[in-house]
Amino acid sequence: MTAFNECTMNPYINITQFTHLIVAHTKEVTRQPAVLFWGIVFPILLSIGLGFAFTRDAETVHTLGWVSNAENGPVDVDPGFVRCMLGGSEEASGRSLAFRDDGTFGLTIPDDKLGDTIFIFEPGTWEASVVRLKQGRISLILEAKPGKADGGGPVFHFDPQNPEARLVWHTLSPLLASSSTSETGDNESRIASVSPLALPGTRYIDFLIPGLIAMTVMMSCMWGISYGMIDKRSKKLLRRMVATPMVKSHFLAALMTVRIGINIVEAVLLVFFAWLLFGIVIQGSFAALAIIFMAGNIAFCGMAVFVSSKTANTEVGNGMINAVVMPMTLLSGVFFSYHNFPEWTIGAIEKLPLTLMVDGIRAVFTEGAGIAETAPAAAGLFVIGAVFFTAGLKIFKWH
Repeated sequence: MTAFNECTMNPYINITQFTHLIVAHTKEVTRQPAVLFWGIVFPILLSIGLGFAFTRDAETVHTLGWVSNAENGPVDVDPGFVRCMLGGSEEASGRSLAFRDDGTFGLTIPDDKLGDTIFIFEPGTWEASVVRLKQGRISLILEAKPGKADGGGPVFHFDPQNPEARLVWHTLSPLLASSSTSETGDNESRIASVSPLALPGTRYIDFLIPGLIAMTVMMSCMWGISYGMIDKRSKKLLRRMVATPMVKSHFLAALMTVRIGINIVEAVLLVFFAWLLFGIVIQGSFAALAIIFMAGNIAFCGMAVFVSSKTANTEVGNGMINAVVMPMTLLSGVFFSYHNFPEWTIGAIEKLPLTLMVDGIRAVFTEGAGIAETAPAAAGLFVIGAVFFTAGLKIFKWH
């Protein structure tokens, strides 16, 4: 009893023993190259990638819709009128207006201290501009009216709760007034007004909820299935289960079925509370929503099986799962439009599984999309799920 107390209750630190334990644990970690990669190298690579994506020239770019009228009439861009409205006296103001080959035009406001501000205007019909606004491609719609004969000056249409839209309005409206004064001498003819948008699907919460639904599915599948199987493998539970008369495919199918069921319950509750608290409505086809939702579940279940197919190290598994979910969470337009990223990255981002699911669900919620509109995204997700699930089964280790 005395010896036991001396070993367990000794108030003094055994420096030699403590040092040996530190060395042993250090060797245990450093002998796992995958742990070092996912814990140290991967975050550095991720920071470099995001740094290049977000760190550009000291300029701010805002994209706006430009419509001739709110009656969905023909798109009419008169360069002389645009230059009169936006350019003003370019030599005196320092502003520059440039028309592009793709039909858009840009207004650049130079600032040596804070960096240039660039406004990109995308001409289109009212209906097309509203769709781009719902998709997050533009921040507001500028309805350009030539003068009093057409009911007054230009009108800004945007959600008052959108901070970027408010910033654009505060920046542009004084420029429109100064341009009209310098060119026409009639300040009242071009004073810009504001028309708050009350259309379903144009609020930020309408943009956010579909992204949260898709992100929840991804997180649930990747952590619920991948980490769960890796943990079972590390504890030798998979070895014991496969030693029974259990059919292997039944185990994976049951795991995926339970996870999909949980995801359905979570999505229904999220939509219910979004409707109850914020008045969100599903404008499109419920069948299309169900198909794209199931396709997303299949895709991420397949990816989860593939990620967890070999490793038994929970630290490695944690890094591999983060390598899948973190980039897509940041890039796929869950919290903000991925069109804010450089143009050369958009093509790759649009093909990510989470992007396909987010865009599909958002189209049903805000644009009234049906099965035909969401079919390409759903098909892509089903193919991704099938490919990863098949590959995962071929290399799956039960012990």
